[in-house]
Amino acid sequence: MAHEENKLKLYSYWRSSCSYRIRIALNLKGLEYQYIPVNLLKGEQYTPEFQKLNPIGYVPVLVDGDIIISDSLAIFMYLEEKYPQHPLLPSDLQKKALNFQAANIVCSSIQPLQNVSVLKYIGEKVSPDERIPWVQSHIEKGFDALEKLLKDHAGRYATGDEVSMADLFLAPQIHGGIQRFNVDMAKFPLLSRLNEAYNELPEFQNAMPENQPDAPSS
Repeated sequence: MAHEENKLKLYSYWRSSCSYRIRIALNLKGLEYQYIPVNLLKGEQYTPEFQKLNPIGYVPVLVDGDIIISDSLAIFMYLEEKYPQHPLLPSDLQKKALNFQAANIVCSSIQPLQNVSVLKYIGEKVSPDERIPWVQSHIEKGFDALEKLLKDHAGRYATGDEVSMADLFLAPQIHGGIQRFNVDMAKFPLLSRLNEAYNELPEFQNAMPENQPDAPSS
């Protein structure tokens, strides 16, 4: 029981790409964690209990003993410093900056624009038919930028031959673009190649939305 109490806790939603990033990080670092589902479609993120953990009502939230951290970027940096096994940021300064740039394109220029609350707003204020074209245009703009940013730096993975921070942010975004928003990946050969590499890694496979305990069975 004490072991269970000491285990990391991850508040997650199966389809959240931000939670997906952290599931990959935890898997790569070999960290056991308790998965606590938060159903965003049922509004569980707005309960008083969850609002105490993260007042803005987003997943993921990581609880490590007395420490509570929300926001996937903050969680990633915390895990990287506290659990240095399998480092996910290169020591080379240029490569490290490249990782931050790629991750930031995903977490500030793509993902927020496909958020549940944004799509709900567009569906209500504009038209339900505009939701998918809206998302596709922003994903494709971001993917085009990522192709250009990484073309001279990618190896087997985004910034070389080792998995790094950029890959943790790219994999969920590519997966969501394909599975949820029907993005035409033929336009993005580098990202398509990276996606194939990610799909071969068990730590990435185990983090996929469809493999989470709260994923619908049908």
